[in-house]
Amino acid sequence: MSASTSIPPTADRRTFVRATLDLGDLLLRPWSREGADLEAMLDGLVTAAADPLIARWNPFPAADRAEAMARLELREGGWDRGDAADFAVLGAADGAVLGAVGLRWDDRADGLAMIGYWTLPAARGRNVATRATTAVTDWAFSTADARRIEIAHAVGNEASCRVAHRCGFLLEGTLRQSYRYGDGVYHDEHLHARLATDPAPADRATA
Repeated sequence: MSASTSIPPTADRRTFVRATLDLGDLLLRPWSREGADLEAMLDGLVTAAADPLIARWNPFPAADRAEAMARLELREGGWDRGDAADFAVLGAADGAVLGAVGLRWDDRADGLAMIGYWTLPAARGRNVATRATTAVTDWAFSTADARRIEIAHAVGNEASCRVAHRCGFLLEGTLRQSYRYGDGVYHDEHLHARLATDPAPADRATA
């Protein structure tokens, strides 16, 4: 993986600074209202918001391009503040949106962050979620001084659980009726976590 980024020498180490992560056939770029990827990003968000699995486990409003543009503005705000890092996962060959990985500080002073991800149907079963989430996790440990990164997902979301394991996030327990998802029901969640001191994951099979 290669990354292009610049961190000002006086920057707070626990600040997420815009970067592009190059995985060869995948590019992870900050969601943005500017640049050549704008049309693809808008279309990708509208498509994702309408997907039944994303609408259930990772719902967000993007019924049309206007709502998608508003979402891009929110994502840019997190980058501007340095407290959230939201990447679009793009196919390097055609620039099409395949998914997303989002990282935010839960306790910035303590180095505790949360990470989440989704993929479009065309990207599922192609190792996209695992590779992208691993890349963003490693980037946060190496560039933003993250100490611990957590994943919380509904117990019924087995695909997300597989990705968490393959990215080296150990299962630490179950949070009862922890979060209300897109179906309007409070679900139990699995809590996974990875420490900066944990070994690199060995299992990165297709997910």
